[in-house]
Amino acid sequence: MATAPRPRTSTRDPEELARRLTAWLGTRLPGAKAVGVTVPASNGMSSETLLFDIEHPRPPVRSCALRLAADPAAYTVFPEYDMARQYRTLRLVAERTDVPVPRVLWLEEDPGPLGAPFFVMERVAGRVPPDVMPYTYEGSWLHAASDAEREHLEAATVGLLARLHDQVPVGEADFLNLPGDGDALRRHVTNQRAYYHWVIDGLARSPLIEAAFDRLEELWPREPGEPVLTWGDARIGNVVYDGFDPVAVLDWEMAAPAPREVDLGWTVYLHRFFHDLTVASGQRGLPDLLRRDRVEARYARLTGHTPRDMDFYTLYAALRHAIVMLRVAYRQAYFGEVAVPARPDTLILHHGSLRAMVQGSYWD
Repeated sequence: MATAPRPRTSTRDPEELARRLTAWLGTRLPGAKAVGVTVPASNGMSSETLLFDIEHPRPPVRSCALRLAADPAAYTVFPEYDMARQYRTLRLVAERTDVPVPRVLWLEEDPGPLGAPFFVMERVAGRVPPDVMPYTYEGSWLHAASDAEREHLEAATVGLLARLHDQVPVGEADFLNLPGDGDALRRHVTNQRAYYHWVIDGLARSPLIEAAFDRLEELWPREPGEPVLTWGDARIGNVVYDGFDPVAVLDWEMAAPAPREVDLGWTVYLHRFFHDLTVASGQRGLPDLLRRDRVEARYARLTGHTPRDMDFYTLYAALRHAIVMLRVAYRQAYFGEVAVPARPDTLILHHGSLRAMVQGSYWD
C-alpha cells in the first residue's frame, strides 16, 4: 500500500465545483457564500465529498460537508448513487436513536447545479482513523494510543451498533428494502451477486469470489433472525471521534435491513483487512483491537443477542470487500494506473485471507 499508486477519486474540477456550489447556496440561503471550499485528500472512491464554510449573518451551521453522487462518466465504484436514500437514512437515525450522526441541512436531487444530486450536512470536528496510511500502522494516532484508550474506543463503537440495531423500528426503514425474493439476508446476498456481475461485465471473472459465494451457500445460517437496520459500512474508519468517543457516524450508502451480524462481521473483518496488510508489511499492527471474540461478547452484553454464524458473516464481509476491491482495480486499469494481470484474483488486496476463509483456515 505504501508504494502502489493511489487511485484517482474524482474526474471533476474542484474550482468549477466551488463556483457552482456558491451559486447554488445563494438559492437556499439568500446572501450566503460558500467559502474555503476544499476536496479532502481522503476523498473516497464512491460518493465525493466537498468541505466548505457558510458565510452568512445567521447560518444554520458554519462548517459543512457536501456528499455528491459520483460522476457516472468516471467508471464509478457502484452502479447507482441514491443521495435521497442516504439523506433519509441520516434523518431516520437522528430522529429515532441516540447514535450521533451529522445534522442534514439540504437535499438537492436536481443534477443541474453540480452535475449530480447531492446533500449538505454539518461538518463535525474530530478525528477519523485513517485508511491511508492505515490506522494500524505505526505513526497513526490510534496506533500511538494506550491499550486502555483503544479499548474505550472499541467499547464505544460496538455500543453504536447495539443502539442502532435496537432503537430503529425496522418497519420505518422500508425505503431501504433491497429487491428480490426471500428473507432480508437472501436479498442482501442476491444483491451482492448482482453487483459482482455488474463489476465483471465484459471483463475477467474472479474464480476466488465465485468460490466464496459457493462457500456462503454451504455455511448459510439455519435461522438468520429478524432483520434490523444495518449501517452497512460499519467500520471505525467511518466514525469521527472526539478523543476516543464517537461524535459522528458517516457513510450510510450501504444501509439496509439485514441480520445484526452483517454489521458485526463487517466491523470485525474490515479491521482485520487493515491489520493483515500491516503485518504483511513487517509491522505488528493492532492484533488486540476489535478482536472477533471480544466484539461478539461485548455486543451480547449490550443487546442480549448472542451473535451466531460468524464464520458465515466474516466470510461475507471479506467477499463483499473483495468485489469492491476488484471494481477499484478495474477502475485503475481503465484510467491506465495499473495493468490487469493474467490472474485477476491477485488484484484483490486480501485475496490470501479470503482464500483462507473459503478453505476454513483463516480463524485457526
